Amino acid sequence: MKNVNVAIVGATGAVGTKILEKLVERNFPATSIKLLASKRSAGNEIKAGGKTYIVQETTPDAFEGIDIAFFSAGGSISEKFAQDAVKSGAVVIDNTSAFRMDPNTPLVVPEVNPQELQNHSGIIANPNCSTIQMVAALKPIKDQYGLSKLIVSTYQAVSGAGVEAIEELEEQSKQFVNRSEIQAEVLPSASAKNHYPIAFNAIPQIDSFDESGYTLEELKMINETKKIFGDQNMAVAATCVRLPVVSGHSESVYIEINQENVTVKDIQSLMENAPGIVLQDDPSSQLYPMPLYAEDKDEVFVGRIRKDLDNPKGFHLWIVSDNLLKGAALNSVQIAEALIK
Repeated sequence: MKNVNVAIVGATGAVGTKILEKLVERNFPATSIKLLASKRSAGNEIKAGGKTYIVQETTPDAFEGIDIAFFSAGGSISEKFAQDAVKSGAVVIDNTSAFRMDPNTPLVVPEVNPQELQNHSGIIANPNCSTIQMVAALKPIKDQYGLSKLIVSTYQAVSGAGVEAIEELEEQSKQFVNRSEIQAEVLPSASAKNHYPIAFNAIPQIDSFDESGYTLEELKMINETKKIFGDQNMAVAATCVRLPVVSGHSESVYIEINQENVTVKDIQSLMENAPGIVLQDDPSSQLYPMPLYAEDKDEVFVGRIRKDLDNPKGFHLWIVSDNLLKGAALNSVQIAEALIK
């Protein structure tokens, strides 16, 4: 492992700050870390690991001398500046949807498809947060028994929509308790015609709808899962719902494997030995994953593993992870660590 010069684009955002924290926490071999953001954030100070970093404006020439550039400032910023970083000699690890479905850009979860890191042309895409935790848990099952179909319903935290959504949940909760009028300006998405309260509510829309009736978030999960697993014939369906949870996405996942006579204990054994997975599955003692207890944890937690009552090849799982960590910042840093080994 060599020392590298690092840049973080979107360093003042929810994911950008977590990337910096993880780089420091995991002793990433960075000779220098440059924090980049919008012009209005330039000059701000961010402290991490006993050091103070000064935020600089993101410009085309800000990547000179940078080896690895983390992008987490929105797709439009990645589309505008990622190629500038590549031309300067940096490898871009992009946390937006800008390049995920580009056939020439690898979409990587290190525990699932690390071999794809050899195929990049300067840009590596970090998958959607809800996709990452699901494929990380399903990978050992797919390897052992095959996987033909999956149906996922997500219960996603507001932090996936950014700092403004967290602040709105907190403010709406106060408004609800005080019986005052609830103001909604952020969710279900910035581009939505209508905005709805998230406090004490569930919104079955994340991102905008397309002509199929699916939201873009749902289509991300469908298309990214097929790309990561390298199986366009896999049947995948998704329904994505936003809940009044600050951090931690939860998922109810139904899968159909290619073998019969597989038991719950067989699946549990795979989870116990899978990298980055923690099995929490004991109904007798009410042990199961919950987002409140997954917050600030690096792992993906799996529980409520049940065999389907009608299909001998069907299983149900409950998967929970901190969407800002394994779902975003941690996976990005793990990609960088794999790159420089």
